[in-house]
Amino acid sequence: MTPAALIFDVDGTLAETEETHRQAFNETFAAEGLGWHWTREAYRRLLRTTGGKERIRAWLAETGETVPDVAALHAAKTRRYVQILQTGGLRLREGVAELIDAARASGLRVAVATTTSRPNVEALCQCCWGSPGDAVFDVIAAGDEVAAKKPAPDVYLLALHRLGLPASNALALEDSRNGVLSARGAGLEVLVTPSVYTEGEAFDGALVLGSLRHDALPEGLRGLFSARA
Repeated sequence: MTPAALIFDVDGTLAETEETHRQAFNETFAAEGLGWHWTREAYRRLLRTTGGKERIRAWLAETGETVPDVAALHAAKTRRYVQILQTGGLRLREGVAELIDAARASGLRVAVATTTSRPNVEALCQCCWGSPGDAVFDVIAAGDEVAAKKPAPDVYLLALHRLGLPASNALALEDSRNGVLSARGAGLEVLVTPSVYTEGEAFDGALVLGSLRHDALPEGLRGLFSARA
């Protein structure tokens, strides 16, 4: 059965953003004179903790370092991330734009349920679509709007509430184990396209795809493209 809505994760699902996030963290650390540098290996480990502020706190707990204000440091990192995306260069993952276009043309609603903040969603939409988030997605539920971030189900439950749909009428699209746990906890079926930082994770209870190209999709979603033709 074709769902009534598709709910997308952002980082790693819409685009391979995590390297850009890592760049923004490291440039912010340097600008603040902290002397920290997150390697790819360190960042892969830190990604097990969802949320940028939470990731910084995990690093502090690991290293024994301190900062006066984690929220202020993270806000500076967010500003730097937005600045990087304003220069362009970030591209959507294969099949994403076409799937969203086909969904809209077929009358499906499209939403976001993400651990990242709303400014980061807006920056990605401007970079990749040249439009504000509300022009791309019917609903945006962001991590700074819920009490608990992924793998808790809160942000997916918020997206479903705003869509006015039960979980049985929507489909989640994710790239990470924490995302799968979040979506499944909200009662959603899940499609996973692993990203460069999540390859090899366990995705129990989800259908794993190599990409979101229409020929790689399950039959119910491939039908969106037929309906559009």
